[in-house]
Amino acid sequence: MSYQRVLMILASLSLSSCTVGPDYVKPPVPVPAKFKEAGRNWKVAQPQDNHDRGEWWTVFNDPRLNDLEQQASTANQTIVNADANYRQALALVDEARASYFPTATITPSITRQKKGGGSTAFISTSSSGVTTTGTAAGASGGGSNSSVSTSHSLAFAASWEPDLWGSISRTVEASRAGAEASHALLASTQLSAQGSLAQLYFQVRALDKDQQLLNRTVLEYRRALQLTQFQYASGVAARADIVQAQSQLEVAEAQAINNKINRAQFEHAIAVLVGKPPAEFSLSPMPLAALPPRIPLALPSTLLERRPDVAQAERLMAQANAQIGVAIAAYFPTLTLSATASVTNSGYAHWFSIPALGWALGPQLAETILDGGLRKATTQAARASYDATVASYRQIVLAAFQDVEDNLASLRILAREASVQNKAAQDARKALQLVLNQYKAGTVAYANVITAQTAAYTAEKNAADITGLRMTSAVGLIKALGGGWRE
Repeated sequence: MSYQRVLMILASLSLSSCTVGPDYVKPPVPVPAKFKEAGRNWKVAQPQDNHDRGEWWTVFNDPRLNDLEQQASTANQTIVNADANYRQALALVDEARASYFPTATITPSITRQKKGGGSTAFISTSSSGVTTTGTAAGASGGGSNSSVSTSHSLAFAASWEPDLWGSISRTVEASRAGAEASHALLASTQLSAQGSLAQLYFQVRALDKDQQLLNRTVLEYRRALQLTQFQYASGVAARADIVQAQSQLEVAEAQAINNKINRAQFEHAIAVLVGKPPAEFSLSPMPLAALPPRIPLALPSTLLERRPDVAQAERLMAQANAQIGVAIAAYFPTLTLSATASVTNSGYAHWFSIPALGWALGPQLAETILDGGLRKATTQAARASYDATVASYRQIVLAAFQDVEDNLASLRILAREASVQNKAAQDARKALQLVLNQYKAGTVAYANVITAQTAAYTAEKNAADITGLRMTSAVGLIKALGGGWRE
């Protein structure tokens, strides 16, 4: 059989190589037919944006929030980091794909030699710019004559390892799945940062509403103190009433001051999310007045396609599965095709003359016959790693369903609680007014006024807090559903 025919057979084997290891099949997970907490008020959406989350925050119709979200999308450093990691993962795919192709090097060099006496001096310069000088012992009986000669050489080397057992294919498959997992992580990071920003924003607005309530409460308590002082001057109230009214006012003033601590901290957190130093960022007070928007639901099965953390876990499974094939391929021999050629002569013009040419061509087959169980252990580790990613994927899916159910329950229960609490706040305000009128008439003690004031403030504070919780739960539900939607 001719040498050329052998090479053709080896090339054919490479082109028809088999890929060892298991092909990836997404493992099943239990998926409910519907969400338990979804009642009749929820409408199932038809999501079409499985890749683009969309500007979901615009559903709240808040221009300031829209502006902050746009800033976070480009300036949040966690998102920038995830984007860089994704670009790195794409480069790693190209790096793995490069192994499909042969590598070749070329090395030109120039050598000048001086022969004379009993030694030979030489200066050699290669294409890399490295110059070598030295002397070598010459023939015995050297005379005084010397000569300088110059030789030019050009060396070429190429090698290629055909992907006979699919090791390169599996490596590329793993790298591609890793890049897709990095893309999903980028989407998850964006959604997390955007959701956290929206929740912090509404918490700040809820604190602004608390501040508004506290400021009003301080004014009302100050008027109550003035009323008590007037009653005392008229001989209707006791001195203890003034002390109680003064204490009630001071407590409210302290609460109004303390409320600003949390607001400042939330404002600082928002600054970091939008990529700014806290010293260069501020939010003007604006009491929360919005109510949660109507949010359509996705089917549970659709949720698995839309949540980026679920997509990331699924791609990591595919990556781990491909690594099993890489480990199994190590059991089989590797074939390397190599070729070298060189030419040396005294001048460039003589490089390609037949006597100056030299070449070598041949395959090399290598097989590991003893490795102390390394390949077996590597394969077992790859299989265990895959099993771990399967368990992680299923756990993330379960957590995703829980996330949706939690926020659905929160929104549903908070809506009912808000209705009751708002009515309680109205009744408490009416009760306070009645008690104040009775106190002015001198029919009740001031202790009744304090009790009514405390009840009214608590009821209104709870109503305001519930509004804030409803908004943050709405954001939480959107995050749980994987971001925006289109009907």
